[in-house]
Amino acid sequence: MATAAEQMVQNLNWRTFGQASELKQRIIFTLALLIVYRIGTYIPVPGIDTIALREFVNTASTGLGGMLNMFTGGAIGRMGIFALGIMPYISASIIIQLMVAMVPKLEQLKKEGEQGRKKINQYTRYGTVLLATFQAYGLAVSLETGALALDPGWYFRIACVITLVGGTMFLMWLGEQITARGIGNGISLIIFTGIIAEVPSAIAQFLSQGRSGVISPVVIIGVIFMVIAVITFVVFMERALRRIQIHYPRRQQGNRVFQGGSSYLPIKINPSGVIPPIFASSLLLLPTTIATFSGNSTNTFMSTLLAYFGPGQPLYLTFFVIMIVFFAYFYTLNVSFKVDDVADNLKNQNGFIKGVRPGQNTAALLEHIVVRILVLGSAYLSAVCLLPEILRAQFAVPFYFGGTSVLIVVSVTMDTITQVQSHLMAHQYEGLIDKSRLRGKRKRKARLK
Repeated sequence: MATAAEQMVQNLNWRTFGQASELKQRIIFTLALLIVYRIGTYIPVPGIDTIALREFVNTASTGLGGMLNMFTGGAIGRMGIFALGIMPYISASIIIQLMVAMVPKLEQLKKEGEQGRKKINQYTRYGTVLLATFQAYGLAVSLETGALALDPGWYFRIACVITLVGGTMFLMWLGEQITARGIGNGISLIIFTGIIAEVPSAIAQFLSQGRSGVISPVVIIGVIFMVIAVITFVVFMERALRRIQIHYPRRQQGNRVFQGGSSYLPIKINPSGVIPPIFASSLLLLPTTIATFSGNSTNTFMSTLLAYFGPGQPLYLTFFVIMIVFFAYFYTLNVSFKVDDVADNLKNQNGFIKGVRPGQNTAALLEHIVVRILVLGSAYLSAVCLLPEILRAQFAVPFYFGGTSVLIVVSVTMDTITQVQSHLMAHQYEGLIDKSRLRGKRKRKARLK
């Protein structure tokens, strides 16, 4: 027999959606801010030689340029004011979260509630400014070296740094506004929009090469089926759970006796989400981005760096997998699923795992389970992230697909749909409460009469 919540989810339809005025306002607000973001990707940074930049992007579109365009929504290819994207903020957030797990003062600050959270967010903004400034200056120097600037010099560097850092901070503000007043996670939706915006042009380029005979029809059909299979696999793995049964003893509060029961502690196969591939990509893309834009053929160090750490190179793939596995374990055990905190919460709620004593024994068992789960989770992340490199190297696919982009698209879609359903269910609950109040008023009026 279906529960009340399941019956309510089944009753969600377009009529219910049309009656949820607050949800519609949130969706319209979110779409409006995302349109502002897309417009900003077409506003160029001052002092850029657009003709030389276009020629450069065309030559690099199948390698690093295609990867960067996918993550920035095409802004890096047009050198727009949002060319850095939201990646500096994400990198700063991850660094602060890792520091919170390692630095006792920051961990104590996190436990102080709302004030502590605001302080940590302030540190994250400071870190975003520092990272964005460093990346913007490196990109400005690289543009000068690559002869992509109209008037090289300190004036161009300062203007480029101010524009790119301001664009990143504006994107951070947009993301916070979407999260607070819109629907879904704003930062994730900005990345999601950038990825989706580049998909039609990438597909068109892929099919045009098939029509011209560069890629065989068999490869095109195989890639289409592979894309569908990968998306299905990612959805399955992101929803996969390892459930641990938790028992609660019978307890008495005052004159009332509560019967004991049991529930499940869900542990995802991939508890860290898209954090490991994003952080690994950020670390590996920075040196190769500078090497690419600076014209690596004229610089021995940059040429060697790109030769060994360029996308698709064995050393790049090896370090990519190692960092994904490392951050999957580190982020899960220190941030997203801290076994000591989970064990303490279960102990405070009088919950226990059958045959295991509460406290340290429960924490040790949870750590053992999580470590074994992460073997599968990190292998899954590594396999999905290596897919685009295999497609480009073996089948000459001219666009970046797979890895972090697929994980972000699937995760953001699932999270946004879940939030929409939550708003619709809340609207239905409000409607039921209003109806019950009206019935109560009618009954009272009838009694008075």
